[in-house]
Order: sequence, then C-alpha cells, then structure tokens
Amino acid sequence: MKLMILINKIIKILKKEDDKMKFEAIAYEWLEYKKISVKESTYYNYMFIIEKYLKEKYKNKKIEELNNLNDLVQELSQKLSSKTIRDIINVLKAIMKYYEEEYGININYRRISVPKLEKSNIRILSNKEKKKIEKYCIEENSLKSLGIILCLNTGLRVGEICALKWQNIDLEDKNLCVKKTLQRVYDRKNKISNIIIDKPKTECSVRCIPINKKLYEILKSIKGKYKDEDFFLTGEKHKFIEPRNYQNTFKNILKKSKVKTIKFHTLRHTFATNCIDVGMDIKALSEILGHSSVEITLNKYVHSSRKMKKKYKKIVK
Repeated sequence: MKLMILINKIIKILKKEDDKMKFEAIAYEWLEYKKISVKESTYYNYMFIIEKYLKEKYKNKKIEELNNLNDLVQELSQKLSSKTIRDIINVLKAIMKYYEEEYGININYRRISVPKLEKSNIRILSNKEKKKIEKYCIEENSLKSLGIILCLNTGLRVGEICALKWQNIDLEDKNLCVKKTLQRVYDRKNKISNIIIDKPKTECSVRCIPINKKLYEILKSIKGKYKDEDFFLTGEKHKFIEPRNYQNTFKNILKKSKVKTIKFHTLRHTFATNCIDVGMDIKALSEILGHSSVEITLNKYVHSSRKMKKKYKKIVK
C-alpha cells in the first residue's frame, strides 16, 4: 500500500515536471522573464501574440515537438500582414531560444521562412487638402483641432500627441520635446484593457522637435491659459484623450474640411515628405521623426516625394 502511494506521488511529480516542458508553460515563463526588461506595452503585445496566435496552436505540445513551423507561416499568411507574421515568429523564436538557454536542450528552429515586408504606398496630403484642414482647425480653434495642426508641423504620432503636456512645449527655445506616448493595451489573459503612458517605442523616439514660426505664433497666444501638467489636447491635468478617440475626432475634422478620409499617420507622412521637398537634411529629419536609423527615413520617404521624383526625371533627361 505504501509502495503504491509512493509510486503515485512519483507519477504526479513526473507529470508536473512534464507539464513544465509544454509550450504554454515555457511561453509564460519566458514572458515573466521578459517583464522586467521591456516596456509595459511591449509586454502586453507579447502576451497578446501568445494568447491569440500560439497558445491554442501548440496546446499540450512540448517545445521539442514543435515542427513544420513553416506551415504556421503559411497558415498565418492567409489572413495576416507580413509585419504581423514576422512579429509572431520573432516571439516564437525568442521563446525557443529561452528554452534552449535555460534548459540546455538544443532544438532546430532557426530555419523558418518569413514573408518579406510589404512596401505600402505612402499617402500624403496635397497642398490644397492641407490648407483646407488647417483653415478649418484654426477657425474651430479648439485644443483638439490645434493638435492636428501641431501634428502636421511636427510629425508626431497619435500616441505622442495624446501624451503631450504643456510642460513639453518650450517657447523660449522654440522646441517641443517628445517624452511619452499613450496607448490602450488589451490583456487577453485577464480580459481587461489598460491605458499606459510610457516612453515612446524606441530610445530615438525620445526627442526634441523645432517649432516653426506659424506654430510658434499659435502656441504663444494660448499657452498662458494652461498649467505645465495639463495635457495639451484637453487642457486638464487628469484628463487625456485616447488615440482611438482622437482618430475619430480627426475623421470628423476631415469630413467638415471636405477632405477624403485618410489615416491619422498621413499627417506624419505629409510632414516628412514636405521636409524633404524643401531640402531638409535627411539625418536631421530622421532625428526629428524619431527613427532609429537614417536608412528608415530614406527607404520610407525619399522615393515618395513628388518633387524629388521630378528632380530625378530632369537629371535622367
């Protein structure tokens, strides 16, 4: 009898140890390991990928049993963009690498074919569209509408304008400093969403942007009404606007300005392309945009500039 109890205990221990080697357990172990070294928003993004794309797929499987990973890529390619697929595979590789290093077991996972990143056509506002939007925003004269003008003249991302506070605007030195970004993240595991105000996506995204004369005059006329701790878009310390809500505000502004619907990010694209058109140094523009390298700026914007294309045509002729 005692022997049977001992055997059952051993079986339970072995089963428990066996469960630890299952993909799901290792994935969450890796997630906890990463928690202290990544931004909170990045942590939740990793969790989202595990919960939505990997957990069910590899449920009850050991890491060593994960094979035909290229089949996963093929499956994902039917419904997701190249960028999303690459993000998923990068998380999967990171989990497997962690398993190798933590448990000293070599597994063959490196040879996974991922799709090339798709080059999308960048939409920018025409001068006519830009003037229509600016005219409406100036006449409407609310902080929300002025935020659109600010983005058109600085290239801020939507999360960055939502996190911007009046203390980040230095009219004496005529610059605007990006120090935070605001976003809502969804915790699929606990089925709740949270607002996170944290540092921008990369170290390079923490930056200062020169304020041009037009923007300076607008900001100078109203800055005295607000305190340093107030959010730019609300003029209040404890009240902010979420990116999704501000994107909806932007859609309404476009409608009232009689400009076709575009993505909020088009404001950033327009700013960058206009800077190139007037001959701004690419290195300076890259820093203003918060890109991690000049190559990103070159690849993304130089060839989208209409004036640049015309210039190249003349040279060819």
